[in-house]
Amino acid sequence: MFTPLTVVLAVAALALAAWCGWAAYRDQPTKDWHFIGMAVVAVLALAQLVVGIVRLATGGEPAEGTVVFVAYLAAVTACVPVVGLISLTERTKWGSLTVAAGALVLAVLQARLHEIWGGGHGA
Repeated sequence: MFTPLTVVLAVAALALAAWCGWAAYRDQPTKDWHFIGMAVVAVLALAQLVVGIVRLATGGEPAEGTVVFVAYLAAVTACVPVVGLISLTERTKWGSLTVAAGALVLAVLQARLHEIWGGGHGA
């Protein structure tokens, strides 16, 4: 996989989690600028999906299997849009907390995706 992109995406997800967690702590729903942050993280996730597919297409082999790798790539790509939609329907602090939790899950998925590829030692 492409480790710098994985690290950038994990850090961006953690920053989004902290930002939306702070909004939830202050009893605020997600606002427009939170959605801009979600869009940035979603674009990074899409970039990672493209990089992952290209790596697979050019002969790269995940250490723990292609099916598991593709499943994690799909989960990473869907994570932020799903919690973003949920936060649109829940216009209270719980919407912000949902985005914070989803962003934390995304950061954990990044660590696991890195391990699945081979911990940086794969092709």
